[in-house]
Amino acid sequence: MLTVKNVSKRFGKIMALNGVDLQLEPGTYGLIGPNGSGKTTLFRCVMGLLKPDSGSIEKPQHCGYLPQSFGVDGALSVYETLEYYAAIKKIPVKQQKAAIEEAVEAVNLSDRLKSRTGTLSGGMVRRLGIAQALLGDPRLILFDEPTAGLDPEERMRFKLLLTRLKKKGVPLIISTHIVEDVWAVCDQVVVLRKGHVLKQCKAGELSAMAEGKVYAVPTDRQADLTEPYLPVRSELIDGREAMRVVSALEQPGKRVEPILEDGYLCVIHDLL
Repeated sequence: MLTVKNVSKRFGKIMALNGVDLQLEPGTYGLIGPNGSGKTTLFRCVMGLLKPDSGSIEKPQHCGYLPQSFGVDGALSVYETLEYYAAIKKIPVKQQKAAIEEAVEAVNLSDRLKSRTGTLSGGMVRRLGIAQALLGDPRLILFDEPTAGLDPEERMRFKLLLTRLKKKGVPLIISTHIVEDVWAVCDQVVVLRKGHVLKQCKAGELSAMAEGKVYAVPTDRQADLTEPYLPVRSELIDGREAMRVVSALEQPGKRVEPILEDGYLCVIHDLL
């Protein structure tokens, strides 16, 4: 369990976190919000890398953490790198080999144990970062922008890994500004904006918040759109090219079923 009570953190004139309250039980959570919303600051406070200006944080003793920027010593092998992190986590020497092998198998790096990290691709380094976070049977796992730099195949592999990790029954929190990364794997979402928690709910509930507010507007009717509206993307609807828009006002075109991204936009832009 992770409990965050009234946590605030300021950097000069910038209030990165402002009275954040969270209580997360075992499950998979998506911490989503625009860049600069406070996601990384919150993670660093939870991990003790930053001291909050106020409030309190209660967390398990053993945590796994993938930082947004995960650096490696290119001269070390994959095994040596994980051996280093195993020592930091105080995993007994006799248990380290088995723990490392289990971690690299989870991220599909078993065949690169002897490879120097300097020879790894960016996606492999990211997987190595995930592997070190899994060492030591953590009771809380934090992933900060875990799919940054991953190609589509790597991102799909990561989602499959999350599906397996869910079975461990520990709180697993994924911080991202890419909503689709949490679409299929997270039980709940926490929406953060300018250091405030705007919403914590089940993923399906967030989607439902955009009910009746999502339109597919054909190309020939886009000139009739009424401000304010949020253009989401172009897509094919009933075989015709259309713009998907979110708006609290009635718009031309066809109302369509909302998805998680639509609900997120409604929350972030105060369209509820």
